[in-house]
Amino acid sequence: METKNFKRVMVWELPVRFFHWVNVLSIIILTLTGFLIANPPALQSSAEATNLHSFGIVRFIHFSAAYIFFFNMILRIYWSFVGNKYASWKAFWPFSKKMWNNFWHVLKIDIMLLNEDHPDVKKISIGHNSVASLSYLVLFLMALIQVFTGFALYTDTSGWWLPKLFGWVSPLLGGDFMVRTIHHITMWIFIFFSLVHIYLVFYHDWLEGRGEVSSMFGGYKFVREDRIKKDNTDENKN
Repeated sequence: METKNFKRVMVWELPVRFFHWVNVLSIIILTLTGFLIANPPALQSSAEATNLHSFGIVRFIHFSAAYIFFFNMILRIYWSFVGNKYASWKAFWPFSKKMWNNFWHVLKIDIMLLNEDHPDVKKISIGHNSVASLSYLVLFLMALIQVFTGFALYTDTSGWWLPKLFGWVSPLLGGDFMVRTIHHITMWIFIFFSLVHIYLVFYHDWLEGRGEVSSMFGGYKFVREDRIKKDNTDENKN
């Protein structure tokens, strides 16, 4: 029986892991508070209306999470230029033959649930596979839509200069109603992506056995030595 040697490889650096979990927390808070803002419940209370500020607290939490989401995204953009090769913006560049070859390989596994008898070691990604890279690129565009539409809706009630930079968005899109609709639809895209993302992470963790889940906590994956050599060779060629 042929055996393969595996090594622990630092794939996800601390700033990447920090970005990931802050993103998870902020998206959960934004989604929950967003639902309450879109359809606020009727609260029965005997207290004076002037003493009730529950909806204001919900809006404050939503806007605070939005700022965290925004600055966290800026951190990730910065790290895409100074981080390792797995965090680099080049890992998300969709216009390469290597990426599309890996793309079809991953689709056969993820969608058609085909497990190749003799998988090509060149097609196994150490960092993000091509499907993940393309989906994260689309997600980044969705995040920009949320930032632009969210701050546009916040412009009229904010006294800070940052949200007011997005005051042109509402007139461009035809008013607050359309902006709010786009903001709400994009939220559902985030929810759908999150469900698929969680499923695929656990699926690949079971299928490949390389520590896919634990890597986002500790940063390390278990990678075959021949794959490490191939990855270093490809990097030197580039």
